[in-house]
Amino acid sequence: MEIINEVPAKKTKRLTSIVWNHFERVRKADAQYAVCIHCKKKLSGSSNSGTTHLRNHLVRCLKRSNFDVSQILSAKRKRNETSQSPLRQSNLAVAAISYDDGRIKDEILNPLPLKYEQEQKKEEAIQTINLGSVKFDQERSRLDLARMIMLHGYPLAMVNHVGFKIFVKNLQPLFEVNNNDGAIEMDCLTIYNKEKHKLYETIRHFHGRISLAVDMWGSSESAGYVCLTANYIDDDWRLQKKMLNFISLDPSHTDDVLSEVVIKSLTDWAIDHKLFSMTFDDCSAHEIMVFRIKDWLSQTRPFFKDGELFDVRCVTHLLKSIVQEVMEACHDLIHKIRESVRHVKSTQTLLGKFNEIAQQAGISSVRRLVLDCPMQWKSTYLMLESAIEYRGAFSLLQEHDSSYTKALSEIEWEWASSIAGFLKFLLDFTTIVVGNKYPTANIFFSEICDMHIQLIEWCRSPDDFLSSVALKMKDRFDTYWSKCSMALAIAAILDPRFKMKLVEYYYGQIYGSTAPDRIKEVAAGLRELFTEYLMASSSPDQDSVLSGSSLPSTSSAARDKLKGFDKFLYETSQSQCMSSDLEKYLEEPVFPRNCDFSILNWWKVHTPRYPILSVMARDILAIPVSTLGPEVAFSNRGRTLDQEHSSLTPDTREALVCGQDWLRTEPEAVSLALINAHAPLQISTETN
Repeated sequence: MEIINEVPAKKTKRLTSIVWNHFERVRKADAQYAVCIHCKKKLSGSSNSGTTHLRNHLVRCLKRSNFDVSQILSAKRKRNETSQSPLRQSNLAVAAISYDDGRIKDEILNPLPLKYEQEQKKEEAIQTINLGSVKFDQERSRLDLARMIMLHGYPLAMVNHVGFKIFVKNLQPLFEVNNNDGAIEMDCLTIYNKEKHKLYETIRHFHGRISLAVDMWGSSESAGYVCLTANYIDDDWRLQKKMLNFISLDPSHTDDVLSEVVIKSLTDWAIDHKLFSMTFDDCSAHEIMVFRIKDWLSQTRPFFKDGELFDVRCVTHLLKSIVQEVMEACHDLIHKIRESVRHVKSTQTLLGKFNEIAQQAGISSVRRLVLDCPMQWKSTYLMLESAIEYRGAFSLLQEHDSSYTKALSEIEWEWASSIAGFLKFLLDFTTIVVGNKYPTANIFFSEICDMHIQLIEWCRSPDDFLSSVALKMKDRFDTYWSKCSMALAIAAILDPRFKMKLVEYYYGQIYGSTAPDRIKEVAAGLRELFTEYLMASSSPDQDSVLSGSSLPSTSSAARDKLKGFDKFLYETSQSQCMSSDLEKYLEEPVFPRNCDFSILNWWKVHTPRYPILSVMARDILAIPVSTLGPEVAFSNRGRTLDQEHSSLTPDTREALVCGQDWLRTEPEAVSLALINAHAPLQISTETN
């Protein structure tokens, strides 16, 4: 038997693939083989075989010493890109990366930095990529996985999915994903606790006041949750929104329980002395809770304007409640239109016949009939709008189709047109409110006043049905207006483009002959609030206005009785030749309106000119006038936590929900463009 020795293959051409850094080509008789330098396995080394099978082997070769496989796979893509575009060629080399074990815990949430260095091989005239070795860190990778789950709202169970395990094993065989003992859940809690401590320290060192948003959530299992979010303008005049707690409630919870939950949160985060206002998601509920919280806070501190600005209600919830009134009042009318559209769209034959009738009636609209989703009021408006354009065709349809029994009368079509106008106004308002990602309180006054004027006009309708619907809408609005009009007006005045002029403009239209008295009430309220800030800044504690505490107070009953005297003293002791911040601000001309105006930047620049008024502006502008997002604003139902998160323990649920809110706003997340890619927690729709 003839013995054929293996000899190194004579290289007929240069081996350009980076894969050959890990293989040696040998010849045996007429065949060529590629021998892995790590495990000595022989694979086909023929030039006709390519290098894909070699690259796949490297991914699965467990005997290699911690080589970063991802760089091997990316090298091919990088080389193709540089060969296609000479201008993009570079002599980048992936440098070796190591981690300082002593700093791993402090860098859990920092993205892995990749450094590139230039290196040119002496034996090659062209530039290539040199693969370095990377020390694999199991703990770091596990925490990165937990961070990804929290940031994107992925279910914890994804680590047990077969597809995910295969993907991870092929990407990095050394990474062990083991969640049998709840390791991923514990990692998420570790990250949550670290981020919570960071936020606590940020708030502790914050020298301003905080407004708290209180949102109620539900679930498919009828469980309830309360979400508390801190809103404030930081020292750099940036509006911040940070979720503090996501607390599970018993289905039979009362306002007493809610007040205890809120008070505990205020105490845990040490913000009770920094609290300026609270925004609730319902205009007519939670009165007992508000009373108990105010009573508890008043034991250690007074309120600005005796608490008139403390209780704020969500304007988006107001719009939803007004829409609900319209839907209930017009239920029969909307039902007939819905069934009419459903009938026409039931078969292609009937739809074709309807289109022919529309053409005969001279209707040339390109809009198509749409059937609504009853739980999405925006879709109901779109259905009404499309049906009204085919009003003439529907009127003729009953003459050609005996099965059509839901025909509307002429007066019903008139009602439908007016109701669509109502909904269009509410839709535009809601779009403006939820379209601003970081809305400051000053932008809402004009919109609310426009609605007030429109409701007054609708209530004067000579049609009894339409006027009755408008009166129900206005009843809802009046409840909101009585609670929030002062805060909204002061916020608008603190907009240098408007000042008192905007209040004068709208109140003249709203109140008519009584407008001067109403305007004086707002002006008096503004000056009273400023005087209280002035008192706080001049108190023995010179930093009280900046430290988050409220007005100077003491437990002495005698001092409390002279609170009015304190105000009188400060008001009358001011020098006659010196005007206050407020007077200077109001006397100066309004700032020109333009689309590039930023009210926060304006106040940041003008803080030295208005040192006291700017502190007041920072607190007022941070009030969360709206707390609902677009995913809920156009729904007839409320926020509902998805089933995956509802099934978790309360601690884990809070860690994932709050952790996602904190991680998505991290600077490093922005730099990695993750903030635009993240998916929020699944929000379905359930009735509150």
